[in-house]
Amino acid sequence: MKNLISCRPESFGPYHARAFEALQKLGITNVEIAAPTPEQVEATIAELEKYGLSATSVTLGSKWSDADFLDRTRDAAAAAQKLGARIIFTSQNAGDAGRESAYEVLRSAGDVVAEYGVTLVLETHPDLCQNATQALETIRGINHPNVRINFDPANVYYYNEGVDAIAELRQVVEVVGAAHLKDTNGGYKTWHFPAIGEGVVDWPTFFSILNESGLSGPFTLEIEGIEGEKLSYEETYERVEKSVTYLRATGLMS
Repeated sequence: MKNLISCRPESFGPYHARAFEALQKLGITNVEIAAPTPEQVEATIAELEKYGLSATSVTLGSKWSDADFLDRTRDAAAAAQKLGARIIFTSQNAGDAGRESAYEVLRSAGDVVAEYGVTLVLETHPDLCQNATQALETIRGINHPNVRINFDPANVYYYNEGVDAIAELRQVVEVVGAAHLKDTNGGYKTWHFPAIGEGVVDWPTFFSILNESGLSGPFTLEIEGIEGEKLSYEETYERVEKSVTYLRATGLMS
C-alpha cells in the first residue's frame, strides 16, 4: 500500500516560512496547513502550486465552545474541499463544560463537514483523546462517521505514564482517520521529539497496523524538536531530511 506522506510547515520550527521551498527540495509534495479563510483560498492554492504542493489536510484552531465554532468549521470544510484536502485536524477538550456538551457540538460539526465530503479528526490530546480509552469513549459518544481520531504516538507517551503507543493504536485503529508522524524518547511530559527513526516508536509496526485497517494516510510529519535546543536552519532541515530518509529506507514512503 502506497502511503500518503505529508508535512506540517511547523516541523521547520522558527524557519517555517521556508518550509515550502525545503519540502520541494526534499521531494515532499503534501502539506498540512492552517485552513485559509474564504478570502485566502485562491491565494493559498496559487502558493501551493508554486512549489508543487497539495494540501492533504487543514487545521482548525477554533474550540467547540466558541460561539462561532460551527461557522468556522464550515469555512474550514469549504476551504478543504477547494484545496482537495479530505481531513480537518483539530485539538479539542471538554473542560468544565463536560463531555456530553462537547459531544453534541462535535456531532453537529460532523454533520457540517460531511456536507463537504471531509472528515474532522481529533488530536490525541487531553481530555477527550488523551489515550485509547478516552478516545474510544469520545468517538462513541460523538457517534458520527465524519469525526475520527488523529493518532500521534509521541503524544501518547507525553500525556500518559506506563503506556505503549503500538498497543494503544491497536485499540483505536478502527476509528483513526489520520496520523501525525512524531517520534519521542518515550518520556512522560518530556519534550524530546527527534527525527523519525531516532526515538522509541516502532514505525514499521505502526504503519502496518494502519495499512491493514485500510488507512494509507494522510500521515503527516510533525517534528517538534527537543527542549532547550536552538538549531540553525541547516540543522532543522537536516532533521526533517533524516526523517524522510528513514521513511524511504524502510519502505514506508516511496
